Amino acid sequence: MAEVAIHRAEAQRMGFFTDTTVCIGCKACEVACKQWNDLPADGSELRKGGSYDHTGELGANTWRHVRFVETLAPLPQIPPVQDSHDWDLRDPGSWLFMSDVCKHCTNAGCLDACPTGALIRTEFDTVVLQPDVCNGCGYCVPSCPFGVVARDHDDGRAAKCTLCYDRLQDGLEPACAKACPTDSIQFGPYDELVDRARRRVARLHADGHESAYLYGAGDRPDEELAGGLGAFFLLTEAPERYGLPAQAESPIQENVLPATAAALGAGLAAAAGVVLAFVLGRRR
Repeated sequence: MAEVAIHRAEAQRMGFFTDTTVCIGCKACEVACKQWNDLPADGSELRKGGSYDHTGELGANTWRHVRFVETLAPLPQIPPVQDSHDWDLRDPGSWLFMSDVCKHCTNAGCLDACPTGALIRTEFDTVVLQPDVCNGCGYCVPSCPFGVVARDHDDGRAAKCTLCYDRLQDGLEPACAKACPTDSIQFGPYDELVDRARRRVARLHADGHESAYLYGAGDRPDEELAGGLGAFFLLTEAPERYGLPAQAESPIQENVLPATAAALGAGLAAAAGVVLAFVLGRRR
């Protein structure tokens, strides 16, 4: 984890727990995020293969995105909804919904790659991008394994979710979580959220929904995604179904050992060459 740039004695790690099983796809979180952060709209055109999702993906002007994942078969364990003609109204209109956002990773690839210090870790262990320090180099974009960070097409600077850092400083809940009508997006101290999420998974398992699991939290150290995600999810399908990677690590973190070994090897080879040249020179 990168060094915390801002310190406050009473601060603790804060995060998001997104329970996809209660998301209704209303996109209130998207609207609240755009309104609070003064971000432009994404338009209202329907895209081929895009279901009813006008947003499409996270970007420099979209810091929250509700994914609409259409399913080809009826969702399991949901009773048929029938009318007087005995038609099963579940087909073909079944979706999985997930409100996606920056993961505020423990091992944040974007922060590792930033050469100007525009990306910092706050006292809440969140990763914030300072637009006035960003030079638009774009190194952070490919360094994010989740495809979160993007450059603005107008000024070239990068942008992403700040977990409403300005609101956190005043003790307020982030706008997206505040607007969520079903508490699909839950905000709070990170350790409390993980405990709450584990209890939610256990309850779903007890109710027969054994496919429920946590993505990005509660993993063994050798299985953690990017060191653990500050914004994690409860899913019921494979992560790829939601557009999330099954494995995720900062490219820089992944390459630390090979690069270090290569650098040491090159250094030793150069030193050996110098010694050999010195010995041969003395013999002459």
